[in-house]
Amino acid sequence: MNSNEIDIHKELKKYFGFSQFKGLQEKVIKSIITGNNTFVIMPTGGGKSLCYQLPALIHEGTAIVVSPLIALMKNQVDAIRSLSSENGIAHVLNSSLTKTEINQVKKDITSGITKLLYVAPESLTKDEYVEFLQSVPVSFVAIDEAHCISEWGHDFRPEYRNLRHIIKQLGENISVIGLTATATPKVQEDILKNLDMSDATTFKASFNRPNLFYEVRTKTKNIEADIIRFIKQNKGKSGIIYCLSRKKVEEIAGVLQVNGISAVPYHAGLDAKTRAKHQDMFLMEDVEVVVATIAFGMGIDKPDVRFVIHHDIPKSLESYYQETGRAGRDGGEGHCLAYYSYKDVEKLEKFMSGKPVAEQEIGFALLQEVVAYAETSISRRKFLLHYFGEEFDSETGEGADMDDNVRNPKVKVEAKDNVKKLLEVVRDTKHLYKSKEIVFTLIGRVNATIKAHRTDTQSFFGCGNDQEERYWMALIRQVLVDGMLTKDIETYGILKISDKGHDFIKNPTSFMMSEDHEYNEAEDDAIVTAAKSTGTADEALMAMLRDLRKKEAKKLGVPPFVVFQDPSLEDMALKYPITMDELINIHGVGEGKAKKYGTAFVNLIARYVEDNDIIRPDDLVVKSTGANSANKLYIIQNIDRKLSLEDIAKAKGMKMDDLIKEMEQIVYSGTKLNIKYWINEILDDDQQEEIHEYYMDSESDNIETALAAFDGDYDIQELRLMRIKFISEVAN
Repeated sequence: MNSNEIDIHKELKKYFGFSQFKGLQEKVIKSIITGNNTFVIMPTGGGKSLCYQLPALIHEGTAIVVSPLIALMKNQVDAIRSLSSENGIAHVLNSSLTKTEINQVKKDITSGITKLLYVAPESLTKDEYVEFLQSVPVSFVAIDEAHCISEWGHDFRPEYRNLRHIIKQLGENISVIGLTATATPKVQEDILKNLDMSDATTFKASFNRPNLFYEVRTKTKNIEADIIRFIKQNKGKSGIIYCLSRKKVEEIAGVLQVNGISAVPYHAGLDAKTRAKHQDMFLMEDVEVVVATIAFGMGIDKPDVRFVIHHDIPKSLESYYQETGRAGRDGGEGHCLAYYSYKDVEKLEKFMSGKPVAEQEIGFALLQEVVAYAETSISRRKFLLHYFGEEFDSETGEGADMDDNVRNPKVKVEAKDNVKKLLEVVRDTKHLYKSKEIVFTLIGRVNATIKAHRTDTQSFFGCGNDQEERYWMALIRQVLVDGMLTKDIETYGILKISDKGHDFIKNPTSFMMSEDHEYNEAEDDAIVTAAKSTGTADEALMAMLRDLRKKEAKKLGVPPFVVFQDPSLEDMALKYPITMDELINIHGVGEGKAKKYGTAFVNLIARYVEDNDIIRPDDLVVKSTGANSANKLYIIQNIDRKLSLEDIAKAKGMKMDDLIKEMEQIVYSGTKLNIKYWINEILDDDQQEEIHEYYMDSESDNIETALAAFDGDYDIQELRLMRIKFISEVAN
């Protein structure tokens, strides 16, 4: 297919409602449409999936998308279906489908309706699927999370190794698109080799996320109060808090709930059902905060996460970059706040001590990079991008002022002579040492390594003892970022001088350095917030649009952002569209979306414009969950603790009937109550399923009608409790 024959801008507007591409998207899409093998390295939030979705929608035939994560597939299929009136436009093919569902998928592909088929790598090894796919036109194969192919990647999956062989079976000239958000050169090389596509056109996007604000604070005894204060200052916004242990996740989630913040825990120790439910609650905006271990977020495509907090410092800068990258994917505000104390680092080092030596060495080297990032006083963005092999100008670069160090700079001092001294010591110790030994050599401290190499007998030993250890460590980090020193990864961090460094020794020039932060418990734990307004024209309307979006999403059983994303709502609150034609001109609204979801929105805006009864933004009250009375709060908290309903009623001096009435009010106002533990005592699984199906198919939730339908099989109380469970699970 010739990319010149197709107006991809027109197609972009038609399907996705955007009038322009982001970053490298246009070039990537042209490469795919032309039928080239294509390799895309694009950080989280760069719009990677659109790169294969748009070509798939335009191309003849069905595109196969290989993805390791069932949650991500489901998410993307929902999003693509929302763009079209054809439900079969996108399908998932994996182990979770029934025979009937599989036949429907095959039928839609054969009749040419399906443009995107999401598969797990395991599914592609099944002969029946391979045979079927050989018989239908395949437009191309896209391999998402391609770093899973590489043993050097942080998420190696052996079944990915087989993909090239399977793609060859599907047909001779099928082009392959590999996509990843992790970009160490070693992994890139491995991907191209394993997919046998050394001829691929490679596109590497910048790792800079200019809308993210990076901040590191000292971790003090008051960390919980600090986090609660931060979340309350960001009321109504979605956020993720990362902790290293499951125990800490449960603890923090509990503290937040008791303090009136809607939060749920997420970690590998919870069963799959609970995890999926908590994930959905977050996506559907039933809770504002997820407290999680790193298990959460893989494949979470929620565009409007406004803050990511690291309660504990992560094990590597890759993890940190990926986890903070879940904030602000829609280009809006994203505050990345990490708490740092050296005690945490020591804990992590202790964990590693049981591992094989090579693994310990790698782990330790990665951890030192995190320490350097936390303690540095230079631009955090510059430091992070340097780690990923990217240059960044901290004066003029995009997002240059978006971190705590740049906003509150430390005093800089001239360090020309000391840089020269440092480089000479690295040279004269024959490139044998890592940072620690170089610093020891400078300040004149002996350890076993230095003794073994007899460095302590050299004339330069102790030549920098007029400065402290901390000063030299800070200088090394800044000289590394400047590019005069390099760190050798293969040898776990041995320092070497670059050409630029050799030039500096011959011809020293001014070098301004700032001392690193010193983190201590006593330090002031004041809060610095990134003030960044979204510039919404009409906040009252925005709140109404959000409510409407939530209602519509609930009706359709999809997450709210599938209906319209935040930037679209903000644009509506700026431009007040009251006809369908006007709505199509709103950012992110295509024809399909406008047709499918638009009517209710333009009607609401038209009414609002007519009444023009504008509430001042200061009078806007963030809606509570309907659980504002002391009774309701007591009920919610004790059901969370799985207390018997009879005990809850007794403690509040209520009859069971009154308690159920209160519970009904709670769930009907949109708050979830998990009473499965209680229902399991009174009804078995088959009975529960029978009642659940009745409510699912019934026109009304009227109890009298239900009583009549079951003809005395269940009593009123059982049916009311099952109705609470049903509303809680399905509507909320």
